[in-house]
Amino acid sequence: MIQPLVDTAGLAEASDETLMKAITHRRQNALRELYERYGKTVKAVVVRVVHEEAEADDVLQEIFLQIWKEAGNYSPRAGRPLGWVVTLARRRAIDRLRRRQAYCRAKERFECQIERQPDSWVKNRIDDDLVQSDLRRFLERQMSSLPEYQREVIELSFFEGRSHREIAALTGTPLGTVKTRLELGLRKLVNCIRPLRRKI
Repeated sequence: MIQPLVDTAGLAEASDETLMKAITHRRQNALRELYERYGKTVKAVVVRVVHEEAEADDVLQEIFLQIWKEAGNYSPRAGRPLGWVVTLARRRAIDRLRRRQAYCRAKERFECQIERQPDSWVKNRIDDDLVQSDLRRFLERQMSSLPEYQREVIELSFFEGRSHREIAALTGTPLGTVKTRLELGLRKLVNCIRPLRRKI
């Protein structure tokens, strides 16, 4: 990410503020100098949050890439550059920790669910998916006979997961009209499905 120093004259003595200004002008050697000054400090901040050396190295690289992209957001009125960099580091480290924790929780829930399921769980799941697929094809055939405005709100609601308000905004239709169209269309589909209830 950080390329070798070029044209280093004066940068070693430059202030942090001067380095930040040089980074906004895409001086890669200025970013390198900032890294030389504060890389260890920033990594220590990250390690205190994520508690893993390898992950801290990844986050450190992400931080300096972010500095390269967002150096223009720094303002001396907000404080010294090091404070700005440390704030970025802490936020990014906390985000990484939260993502890791969320992944671990999801993985544990999935493993617990699998352990509680019978051996035929996978097969039953596939069978259920096939039934749902057949049902959707049947419904799509029935929907083709609905008025276009009823079919549209049903597709937006059930196949795209849109809320009533979102549908109203997308179609330029009053909210009450959307609800009425949805209710009428669903009533027709329910009547079509009624004879199939024992088979589903």
